[in-house]
Amino acid sequence: MNTPEAKKGIKHKRLTLRNIVQRAVFITIGAIIMAYGLEAVLIPNNMIDGGVTGLSMILSHVTAINLSIFLVILNLPFFFLGYKQIGKTFAISMLYGIVALSVATSFMHHVKPIVNNELLAVVFGGLILGLGVGLTIRNGGVLDGTETLAILVEKRLPFSVGEIIMFVNVIIFTIAAFVYSLENALFSMLTYYIAFKTIDVVVKGLDDMKSVYIISDNTDEISDAITERLGRGVTYLHGEGSYSGEDKRVILCVFTRLEETKMKDIIRELDPQAFIIATDVSSVYGGRFKKKDIH
Repeated sequence: MNTPEAKKGIKHKRLTLRNIVQRAVFITIGAIIMAYGLEAVLIPNNMIDGGVTGLSMILSHVTAINLSIFLVILNLPFFFLGYKQIGKTFAISMLYGIVALSVATSFMHHVKPIVNNELLAVVFGGLILGLGVGLTIRNGGVLDGTETLAILVEKRLPFSVGEIIMFVNVIIFTIAAFVYSLENALFSMLTYYIAFKTIDVVVKGLDDMKSVYIISDNTDEISDAITERLGRGVTYLHGEGSYSGEDKRVILCVFTRLEETKMKDIIRELDPQAFIIATDVSSVYGGRFKKKDIH
């Protein structure tokens, strides 16, 4: 069992330059794709996205202020929430993604619309947005702060992250019905649904929570790193190898999907040969699932 002094010795290993560049490139591409979907499909057809992006589009439409400004201002509070709840790496990736989206929308503000038909706008707008957001999430970034807020509020209310996001979007689309029209709001809801399903395909699973079983010879180091760097508690399960007959400790941990990239980084860093089983979790009740704060 590790001593407190040993635990203090666990330090966060910085991402390599290659990892940083790769993450930045894919987040940038995702932001550009989403920006194109907004400026070339949704905005010309008076449709909006969900979440903070949708609210930013409504405010931009009403005030005639550039969309890029609202994207930064409204998402900025969620950057601090992300830093508090998930960690520094995620928060920086999130901030970079939001800034990249803001800059991309600014440059594409006068791009020529690719469709002028509502039905085509719904389908292709949803596909383009879903591709951009999915690519970003898959590489550890976020282009909208709504999910960060939902994860924070979930710990204080008896609702899942998905239910909270749905509730927020119902309010936003209701506002859109008054700003644009009921028909445009309904089209926007369909667009959001298609985008959500596209994200699901790109990321290969967007359930609110996931569980992971880790079989490794470095269980102490991995469990301590998960606790210290991710803020999640772990449970040890006892197993036995059928071939070797050796006793094995298996790490069980439940976490949110936004933490999946960081979880994989921790495991690969401490034991590249670890055997990992990751599964989707529909819900978690009781116990000590609430994560501790990370500083």
